[in-house]
Amino acid sequence: MQKAILSCAITGAIHTPSMSPHLPATAQAIANDAIAAAQAGASILHLHARDNATGRPVQSADAFREFLPKIAAQTDAILNITTGGSPHMTVAERVAPARDLAPELASLNMGSMNFGLFPMLKRYDAFDHDWERAHLENSRDLVFKNTYADIDHILGACLPNGTRFEFECYDTSHLYNLAHFADRGVIKPPFLVQTVFGILGGIGTHPDDVAHMKRTADRLFGRDYIWSVLGAGRSQMQIAATAVAQGGSLRVGLEDNLWIAKGELATSNAQQVQKARDLLASLSVEVATPDEARAMLHLKGRDKVGF
Repeated sequence: MQKAILSCAITGAIHTPSMSPHLPATAQAIANDAIAAAQAGASILHLHARDNATGRPVQSADAFREFLPKIAAQTDAILNITTGGSPHMTVAERVAPARDLAPELASLNMGSMNFGLFPMLKRYDAFDHDWERAHLENSRDLVFKNTYADIDHILGACLPNGTRFEFECYDTSHLYNLAHFADRGVIKPPFLVQTVFGILGGIGTHPDDVAHMKRTADRLFGRDYIWSVLGAGRSQMQIAATAVAQGGSLRVGLEDNLWIAKGELATSNAQQVQKARDLLASLSVEVATPDEARAMLHLKGRDKVGF
């Protein structure tokens, strides 16, 4: 039977605490939500950190240490640390937690891009913290910088620790960038290619966009990759269904989508994981266990991390 890796992105740098009371915005809330998502069946937990007082995205090893051991003690899920952090952070800031904590898996953005969050301003009348409105407004003039030198720096900082990567590709050019590093021999297959749809500045959410990314990845990587999809916002489950029907894997979670149905906020990441599991079951696809996912991705094992 077909197996799909089910990732869950617990919190992130896109949404702010005022957008949903269910978005985990403290270390304890992140730990609780992550554990529940793993218990619901997530193979991988994709993790960002936030300031406990304001909910603002932060990127330090100490911030991750507040919740990583708690999650690791209660789940066997693969813990995936972001090196994307926030587009407003420097590369040195972004790579520090993954470099210092040596996870099995870390995310890696594969190219620079406009990263427009400002359309969300029209959906919210008020924010609880001063930083939230500025965070969205400032994205009108924001390039999320991920140059070849930046990518080389992150790879050089993390590969010696045995960390492998979730390669986040927001457009076709990012797939070619990934192929560049593969052709140089800097990275080795199998590649976990997370194709991202629906961020303003990246590729759209039309079925033709999904098909184009899949065709391009097939041509560039052949059998050397595992295809996963991330649909932002309301396109989350539609894109997931399209990909899974073609043998793909999927990522859900409140980092990418706050909703569980039209007009209804998701109450937890676990709720989205369960919805994804129901989708997979309807297509006769099984969720890979964490250990099955480790084998599929050639990960080093949870006993070799630094937390």
